[in-house]
Amino acid sequence: MKLKKNESMSSIPLRAGRPRFGQALVGALLPLVLMADGPDVARWPQFRGEGGSAIGTGHPPVVFGAETNLQWQIEAPSGNSSPVIWGDRLFLTGRSGETLETLCYDRLKGALLWRRPAPASRLEPTHRLANPATPTPATDGTRVYAYFGSFGVLAYDFKGNEVWNHPLPAPVVEFGTSASPILAGELVILARDQDTGSHLLALRRDTGAVAWRVERPEFRRSFATPFLWHHDGVDELIVPGSIWLKSYNPTTGAENWTVSGTSRVATSSPTAGGGMLFSASWNVGGDAEDRVTMEPFTEAAAKYDANQDGRLVVDELPDDPVKQRFTQMDLNKDGVVTLEEWEAMRQMFAKAGNSVFAVRPGGHGDISPSHVAWRVTRSLPYVSSPLFYEGRLFTMKNGGLASAYEAGTGKTLYQDVRVGVPGDYYSSAVGADGRIYIATQSGTVLVLRNGDVPEVLARNALGEEIFATPAIVDGTLYVRSASKLSAFRQADLR
Repeated sequence: MKLKKNESMSSIPLRAGRPRFGQALVGALLPLVLMADGPDVARWPQFRGEGGSAIGTGHPPVVFGAETNLQWQIEAPSGNSSPVIWGDRLFLTGRSGETLETLCYDRLKGALLWRRPAPASRLEPTHRLANPATPTPATDGTRVYAYFGSFGVLAYDFKGNEVWNHPLPAPVVEFGTSASPILAGELVILARDQDTGSHLLALRRDTGAVAWRVERPEFRRSFATPFLWHHDGVDELIVPGSIWLKSYNPTTGAENWTVSGTSRVATSSPTAGGGMLFSASWNVGGDAEDRVTMEPFTEAAAKYDANQDGRLVVDELPDDPVKQRFTQMDLNKDGVVTLEEWEAMRQMFAKAGNSVFAVRPGGHGDISPSHVAWRVTRSLPYVSSPLFYEGRLFTMKNGGLASAYEAGTGKTLYQDVRVGVPGDYYSSAVGADGRIYIATQSGTVLVLRNGDVPEVLARNALGEEIFATPAIVDGTLYVRSASKLSAFRQADLR
């Protein structure tokens, strides 16, 4: 879809772009294409791989770098999205100057096969550590689906031909879009929580038309990718959010259940294994020892509303944690906070809770007291998502503090173990060959043995920042760093 002169993205109606010629035929052949690929085709099709499980295949190297076990390395545009893979194709999104792009590479050689710009009229604002190319694309083996907060969703075939596009207004949040699209049946599903107008959106994979939309007015900004939980012959769409974790029917959008008391802002994605669901939830102001409290608006206005207009502006507030979150309270971004906006934030701080917890299947309604199997409130990860691997749940707290739990019971195997690389962890852990791989923001990829006791096998410094989560396919580790895309593989496996 091309913009007409003087037309902004916000003026375009919420509709799918017109499908390209032959699209109906492609859709009809999709099941046959997937069957032809077979179950053994190399695939890491979305954020955190097959089914969002973050478990790779083969025997990736333990030690790697510029001089060791490097299969190939190329320059890549900036971006925080993770690589996705199907067969011999690797997809990525990036930012080149003021242009957002979807890129396709030969995953075996690292050669760029094609790149396509998104027709964004302007780039959305982001946090200083973020990037407008942060959501990871998703692929079904026939098309790749890329989501940019600055534009919307685009679908390409594997030759780079645009199949459809679906423009969307940028979410109302100054930190930028982060949640990645996931595929569920014939749908592309997006979580679009924001300061006002939060909703879930499901688009048809073949045309980009809206299949369903569910409003989430009680939710604020969120940066977490949803998770499709398959168990007992059913699928549940698990969506983290502010204060609540919710389950929906992925086909219709109907709500199944709710767990209350999660963090004020969702930043990590759930996972599952051993018949249970796991979620990590942490944000500032939710721990008992440093909980942020807000006085009622009437009391705050009596002290700080200098012009007595019944509203508060940022300069009227004292320097404290509440003032630091003024833009989050100011839902419509008009520069003032009303009684309603203040009280909504006050309730969020009061109800927020931080923990790693496990959920048993089979619940309906509010299952907080009935189906939460266990909960841990120490050593909590922030952005880095938990990893279920071989019966254990692994987490990494900022500062380089690793923890592991017996997934079925919540028994602590180890907690707050220093791995020798402090700093922040925005990348999520992935597992393969009995090992755990996780990258620090500073650019070191740690390799740990997956066991009941902590054991660091290697600390591989790659020389530049890493925000993206690695992919592991057929023994090759793919790492996206600040300016490079690298493939590492054992020399004797080439």
